[in-house]
Amino acid sequence: MIKKNYLISLFAFGCLCLNVSAQNQTDEPKGKAIVQVFGNFHSGFGHENDNRGFELDRSYLGYQYDLGKGLQIKGVMDIGQSDDVNDYHRIAYIKNAQISWKTGNWTLTGGLISTTQFNMQEKFWGYRYIMKSFQDLYKFGSSADLGVSASYAFTDWLSADAIIVNGEGYKKVQKQDGLMYGLGATLTPIGGLSLRVYYGLNEGANDIQKDKQNLATFVGYKGNGFSLGAEYNLYKNVDFMEDSDLSGFSLYGSVRLDKKTEVYARFDSLSGDGDWNKSKEESALMFGAQFKLGKYVKIAPNFRMNMPKMDGEDNRYMGYISCYFGI
Repeated sequence: MIKKNYLISLFAFGCLCLNVSAQNQTDEPKGKAIVQVFGNFHSGFGHENDNRGFELDRSYLGYQYDLGKGLQIKGVMDIGQSDDVNDYHRIAYIKNAQISWKTGNWTLTGGLISTTQFNMQEKFWGYRYIMKSFQDLYKFGSSADLGVSASYAFTDWLSADAIIVNGEGYKKVQKQDGLMYGLGATLTPIGGLSLRVYYGLNEGANDIQKDKQNLATFVGYKGNGFSLGAEYNLYKNVDFMEDSDLSGFSLYGSVRLDKKTEVYARFDSLSGDGDWNKSKEESALMFGAQFKLGKYVKIAPNFRMNMPKMDGEDNRYMGYISCYFGI
């Protein structure tokens, strides 16, 4: 009887081990869903008092799958709003449809890919659902485009990357013959410190159009519970027009108060040569706090002040409650 019970117990234990092993093999994810939703409630103050309401700013829906041997595919839909329809309709675009291959120190990516112009700055800023990074916000370039990119890690602290894309961004098809070329280098000489420089050239399609050029520089430091970042950006021949140049800088930082609470602040300044873009030139200040509500939800109340550089324009004051859901 004892022997029989022993055999039954041993059989049950063996079945349990096999079941756990099978679950581990079955449940091990080779892919993951991409779901991100950005929303807010905002209200103006003073002469902006009538600017208030709820806004579903952007949604990203997609999937990423590891094929093995360094191969990965990713597809992402971007659902947002367009100025072309006065924000009355939602517009959906394919933002990413790419394949990547990592082999040794190389990473090669092709398709509708994420660009390298300000990808690092956006990740370091870390609050994309609250506000775009400087170059994205002021349209110095697009965050995705159709083409190829390659990066190589020379050491643990030095890497370089190159990209060739159409130059129109992911929301437009190729309409002109010119391509955009970009080269970048990233240094991480000591723990927490990151430096990056990037140069891009977007060809004009004819003799009248001047090549667009971008120079982006960045330095950032992440310490124990805080981060500080600074970037300077130069955009020459905006819209392929000679002597239509923009430049600006962005300073930002954050402090983690506890596991669920952070405070952050940012200051931007955009300037241009001459008066061709004077109505859009400004300085902007933003500060607030972020609260994590569980694993998937963040809420971030923040205050914003925009200070136009055109004479006679009043400052604009806005309060936001920004919300994020993501898995």
